[in-house]
Amino acid sequence: MSPTLIISLIIGYFCILIFISFLTSGKTDSDTFFLANRKSPWYVVAFGMIGATLSGVTFVSVPGMVRDVQFTYLQLVLGYLAGYFVIALVLLPLYYRLNLVSIYTYLEQRFGFWSYKTGAAFFLLSRTLGSAIRLFLVASVLQLAVFDEVGLPFSATVGITILLIWAYTFRGGMKTIIWTDTFQTSAMLLAVAVSIWVVSDELNLSFQGMVETISASEYGTVFNWDFKANTYFLKQFFAGAFITIVMTGLDQDMMQKNLSCKNLPEAQKNMFWFSVLLVVVNVMFLSLGALLYLYAASKGIALPERGDDVFPFLALNYFPGIVGIAFILGIIAIAYASADSALTSLTTSFCVDFLNFKERSEHERVRLRYFVHIGFSVMIALVILAVDALNSQSLIATVLQVAGYTYGPLLGLYTFGLYTRRSVRDRYVPAICIVAPLLTYLISANSVEWLYGYQFGFEVLILNGFLTFTGLMAISKRETELELEEGEL
Repeated sequence: MSPTLIISLIIGYFCILIFISFLTSGKTDSDTFFLANRKSPWYVVAFGMIGATLSGVTFVSVPGMVRDVQFTYLQLVLGYLAGYFVIALVLLPLYYRLNLVSIYTYLEQRFGFWSYKTGAAFFLLSRTLGSAIRLFLVASVLQLAVFDEVGLPFSATVGITILLIWAYTFRGGMKTIIWTDTFQTSAMLLAVAVSIWVVSDELNLSFQGMVETISASEYGTVFNWDFKANTYFLKQFFAGAFITIVMTGLDQDMMQKNLSCKNLPEAQKNMFWFSVLLVVVNVMFLSLGALLYLYAASKGIALPERGDDVFPFLALNYFPGIVGIAFILGIIAIAYASADSALTSLTTSFCVDFLNFKERSEHERVRLRYFVHIGFSVMIALVILAVDALNSQSLIATVLQVAGYTYGPLLGLYTFGLYTRRSVRDRYVPAICIVAPLLTYLISANSVEWLYGYQFGFEVLILNGFLTFTGLMAISKRETELELEEGEL
């Protein structure tokens, strides 16, 4: 594929996004930017959330990881399904009952000022890192496919990537993103479907033949019952459930979309249907991965060592041009569907949680919102450049590891708040939430020696949340006891 063709595709794609932004961003205020005036149709939100949840990391990492873990990734996906049901039945009713804009306001009502700021700060940290890792992927692909040939440095590619997001989100915010995510999810699903169809055709497989071939191949294993393995079923399932609860249910980015629905029943319908669709889409990605490896084996093609490079390597070098086009459009669609809403949610959280927006005029809100939006754009760009210098493994593993350490304190805080009636000494909460991830890392790094060969995988999130919960219990008392103690002080 020529750089000219790829650049033309990118320009055409973003012209559509900017046109959607133009249609949806007229007469916007802070309520429109943050929650789309709570008028989003639930089915539009559900469909658009698929692209926002998966990201460009999924687009290349899930097909690439089939070589190493087969279809055992589905164990994690089944855990996701359980987690989404918890969100729909436990967390969404809470958020709607309290009429929240930032979900971390709950922590202030339940524990106090320092707990609130700690929760919001951990979200800002986690989402900034996660978004940068996801955008690093699409910037790397664009660099490889286009900008290396025209002599543009990677830092310039990153700048263009961030600028494009800013261009169609800075005015309309969530109202724009609800509709751009729908378009981008459609583009992503079309790209995956076209890729599966073409690769199956290259292998002379019908749909039934594709299913039978994948099932009978070395990649068809779904369940692993080895207790010590990283891919042991229960470890993956429960890790998936808790990852979903924190990365969706305790994440301002994903919940902001749900809170833009008209009411709780519609938000719950959105969550139920979205979770079912997500399982189907992940099966498509895994099937594509198996087909890619089967194709390479049949043609004697030497594949890149990194799994993340397999899909782009084959799509851009060995398959018909339509697969290359589908790949470029697909990865751009899914990467930007995730990143654009992340930038909006970071802006929302910082404005609401740290700038006291309720006490400001609408004119001040708009001015500050623009500055914060620009600030986070620059910050994400800088983190992407740092990721470029440090990255050495599968990006989806990196994203989930980051989530395990940065979302763990949120898991502990919300679990303690929802399932106990105890109050905490609020001023000590930041220290607890810093110590818990450090202890988690120490235990995970030495688990083979300390725990008879047990290796931690993505379930470090559960350990982190448990340690946070334990720390909160240590600094807590019954509400009456704490009130008497503070009165004496």
